[in-house]
Order: sequence, then C-alpha cells, then structure tokens
Amino acid sequence: MFVVTKFGGSSLSCAKQFKKVRDIVLSDPMRKIVVVSALGKRDANDSKITDLLYILHAHLKYSVPYEDVWKIIYDRYVEVRDDLKLDYKIEDELDLIAGQLDKNIPQDYLVSRGEFLAAKLMSRYLGYEFLDAKDVIEFNYDGTVNFDATGRKTKEKVAQLKKVVVPGFYGAYGNGVIKLFSRGGSDITGSIMAKCVNATVYENWTDVSGIMVTDPRIVKNPKSIKEITYNELRELSYMGANVLHEDSIFPVQELNIPIKILNTNEPECPGTIISNECKDNSQAITGIAGKKNFVAITVYKDHMSNEVGFLRKCLSIFEKYDISIEHVPTGIDNLSIVVARDQVEKCLYELIVDLKQELGAEVTLWEDIALIAVVGRNMAHKCGLCGKLLSVLGENGVNMKMIDQGPDELNIILGINNCDYEKAIKVIYDNLM
Repeated sequence: MFVVTKFGGSSLSCAKQFKKVRDIVLSDPMRKIVVVSALGKRDANDSKITDLLYILHAHLKYSVPYEDVWKIIYDRYVEVRDDLKLDYKIEDELDLIAGQLDKNIPQDYLVSRGEFLAAKLMSRYLGYEFLDAKDVIEFNYDGTVNFDATGRKTKEKVAQLKKVVVPGFYGAYGNGVIKLFSRGGSDITGSIMAKCVNATVYENWTDVSGIMVTDPRIVKNPKSIKEITYNELRELSYMGANVLHEDSIFPVQELNIPIKILNTNEPECPGTIISNECKDNSQAITGIAGKKNFVAITVYKDHMSNEVGFLRKCLSIFEKYDISIEHVPTGIDNLSIVVARDQVEKCLYELIVDLKQELGAEVTLWEDIALIAVVGRNMAHKCGLCGKLLSVLGENGVNMKMIDQGPDELNIILGINNCDYEKAIKVIYDNLM
C-alpha cells in the first residue's frame, strides 16, 4: 500500500512550510514516496528558485556577472537548513555546484539542482531516504520516458529503501545525462512514481484547496470542484486551467489511480478528487476555462461538401507549415480552421495564398478570438442547457461567433471576441453554476 505525495514550490518556500509538510507526511504511514519541487516564493516580491537558476544559467552563458544570483540561491537553502536546525552540511552540495559554474554547464543539470537540494533537505527532515530521480526516471533519446526501465528501477529502489524523498522535474538519459521535464514537471514525476508502484492514491499538495470551477482572477471566490473525471480535467487543462501539468494525468489514468488536489496550508479541506468515475452528479457543469488570442481562417467554395478529399487537402496545407489546429467547425460550402494566433503569425500571408491557390477557394480571416470551454460529464443529461447558455450570453451582450460540441456532450466550445472573454465567463458562472 503506497500513497505518493507531491509538494509544490509554495509548500517548500521556507522552514515554516517544511514543518507543515512534515506534519502532513508523518500523519499517514502510507505516505512512503514524497516528491518535492524546488523552493518557491515566500511572498509576492520573492523569486522561485527555479526562475533564479534559469537566470543564473543565462548569466553564465553570456558572461554576465552571476555571483549575486548564486548567493541568493545559496543563502535560501542554508537558511532553511538553519531554521530547521538540521545536522546536515548542505554547503558541501552547494560548493560542488559552485565549482561547476561556467558557461559550459548544461542548463538542465543546473536547473535540476533546485529540486535536488530541496529533496536533500526534506529527506533529512523527514528521516526518509533520498532517492535521486536520475537513478530511476529514464528518458529515451527522443525525449520520451522509458516506462519499462523506469518502472523496473523504481520498484527495485523503493523495495530497498522503503520510504523515500524524490526530487521532481527531472530524470536522465540512459547515459546518465540529466534531462528536465517541461515547466511544472514535478507533477509528472509524482504521477510516474504513482504508476510505477501502483499507488492507492496520488496526492498533489499545493496552495489551493482543490480545483476551482473557474479562474479566481475573473470570478471572485469561485466554488471548488469536489470530484472531476480525468477526461474533464484534460479538457479544462488544455483550455488553460492551470492546476496540474497536462502530462501528469496519463500515467495514473490508465491504472485509475485517483489524484487528490490538496492544500498544504489547509490540510483539513477535502480538496478535489480526480478519477475515471465520479459519484457526485449534483452539478451539470463541472468547470469553465478558456484562452484568448485565436484566429479563424474560413475557406469558402461552392459544393465543397461534394468534393472528395477537400478537408484533407485543406488540413495538409496547415501541416506543411507545422500548425496545430484547435477546432474545425464546418458548413455546407465552408469550413473554419481555428488556430492559436502565435502559431500563424510568421506565415499567415503565405498560408492564405496557398489555401486560395491549392483549393481554388475564397479565404477570410477572423482575428482576436477567445475560446471558452464549458465542461461537464453531466451536461448530456441536462435538457436545455445549451439553449440557456446561449440565451444568457445574448441577454448580456456577448456576441457568439462559434459554437462546437462533440457527440459525447462532455464540453461546449464557444468562440467570442477577445474583449468579451472575462464578461462571458462571469455570466456563465453567475447564471449556470
């Protein structure tokens, strides 16, 4: 029986937060694998250690004086050690890193030291063994995780060491060279550990009491979600809900290992449970998320729907320019390709010319689009929901440019003007939640 527990940077910003983590971990003997991020911000004016390490690498690479940045990093770890009164000479690890600070130091190695040092401190503080992620998480040379090798190594090490602290955010290639995940990758480390030991639950501790229904920067004090499916979370995460790293879902989803999103500062709160199946059917809508700055390129051609292969030819032009497509709403004689603005900025003119010439079609452009996803596993059973959604938006002066809904009715995608984005989310939340 294993509980894998991951703590984000806000849970590890200072000695006071370390103490909260210790109380949480030791309150449940099943919490045998603890994954930690680098030290986060202590307050709004502070800096994350990971950000400082990226800055440090840039200074080294371009021969800019770096000593002040390194001193901030050095002092942060020493301060936590001293405040916790640990009998651990972390200066030895810091001095080892300092001896490698030159313009040739690999960025992935240097940035990974944030998690490495945090895990060293936490393992001493908990009385757990330190397990270096580079010794268990193995990357293939194409950058993907080798789950067979990683699973074998993890099981062997955990069987030997029993209770471990693992630094998040990185692993290593087969030759031992450090490789980072993308930002937020400590979530992925925790998910991989949970998969490898077939954990009963994967706990992700952060500074919020679960997943909010929508962005609290737009809606003041939104409700928290009690239960959410992996598929719903994927939809919300893709559309900008920033709670878990998107790639952290897959390793545990296939084994149906539930994820709990919990608050280190309010451990008594139930948080949010993510699993394949949910019992709570009280809400039709689970969450609302969105993004700004999309464009829609609309292609018009008479009898388009009768032309075999037309859609394939159209999409192949976008593929030629390496453009990822978001949505493709269609009509009888037209189709619209919705893409992120930054995907087409450098090639928009050439793309439109190719569409016109290769398809023999008219092409128009609609810019400054925001997409909003209204997501809910129970929406399919709520008659009239889509009508009410459109009605309340119209009554509040939000002009609908596009609507897209899949046959499973898990989500409704709305296309509106950028300028109406915040207003639309507030209207949906106030009238339908």
